[in-house]
Amino acid sequence: METVRTPKEQQLIISSSPHIRSEETTSRIMWSVSAALVPATIMAAYFFGPRAVFLIALTIMSALAAEYAYQRALHKPITICDGSAFLTGLLLGLNLPPTVPFYIPIVGSVVAIILTKQLFGGLGFNVFNPALIGRAFLLISFPKLMTIWAEPTAQFVAMDAKTTATPLGIMKTEGLARLLQLFGDKAILYKSLLIGNVAGSLGETSAIAVLIGGIFLLARGYITWHIPVSFLGSVAVIAWIFGGKGAFFTGDPILHLLSGGLMLGAFFMATDYVTSPSVKKGQLLFGVGCGFLTMLIRLKGGYPEGVMFAILIMNCFTPFIDRSFK
Repeated sequence: METVRTPKEQQLIISSSPHIRSEETTSRIMWSVSAALVPATIMAAYFFGPRAVFLIALTIMSALAAEYAYQRALHKPITICDGSAFLTGLLLGLNLPPTVPFYIPIVGSVVAIILTKQLFGGLGFNVFNPALIGRAFLLISFPKLMTIWAEPTAQFVAMDAKTTATPLGIMKTEGLARLLQLFGDKAILYKSLLIGNVAGSLGETSAIAVLIGGIFLLARGYITWHIPVSFLGSVAVIAWIFGGKGAFFTGDPILHLLSGGLMLGAFFMATDYVTSPSVKKGQLLFGVGCGFLTMLIRLKGGYPEGVMFAILIMNCFTPFIDRSFK
């Protein structure tokens, strides 16, 4: 016999955040997202050598240690096995230049885990993406160290790296003509950006490696297309219309799509469950906002790159977007 509950007997169960948009566990999703970053990590090791591997490993270990120490000191449950601190450390490591001193990953991990995540209540209660706050703190505190880039060596054996500017930095300060002069032509430039044979942060230079990971997340249902497509699409449209010199509709959208941390931000950081909208229409607006702010900073701002600031600014609007569309 089936038991029918009356309205008074029915219970409303409210779970704590993050409200995962999947039937899988939080831990499995975190480790799966980390696995999706393996191609980008391999390309970072290939182009920037053993130092890149050590920097990424140091950032991960620092994030795990920071979370463990904080929770142990406050007698809270230890959650380092759920994969969230590991993923934060991995993302932060992939967002670092290959030339930074070894204390930089430690400082950034402490800020990302303790100040951005744990002080707000732990996983699911943070307002901003922890890895991006860690990177923003490092950029503001150590601007010179965080803007020294090295030419990729395209081999795992360590060599003396030459410092250079990123493609976006060259285009910002010297123009597209100078960028094409350095690479030869657009075909070579696109190929270098796609593979990752350019200066930049450890995990952002290889667009194809990030795309492989992003497609994996989409195929497994860990993220939906709404934020990445609206983010990338708005960047492409704005770059095409306003990115040229002297006339509208003369910009190069492919260059902007493949450059900087756009792919990494669109697939792995803007889609963060906790800090992005849960409503599909809200996700589209969130992605468009990220794209607009990214191009505003790239074209008119003082920084050559704007992905980090764009996502953090839109994180502020996530609660408002969710409430508006609900």
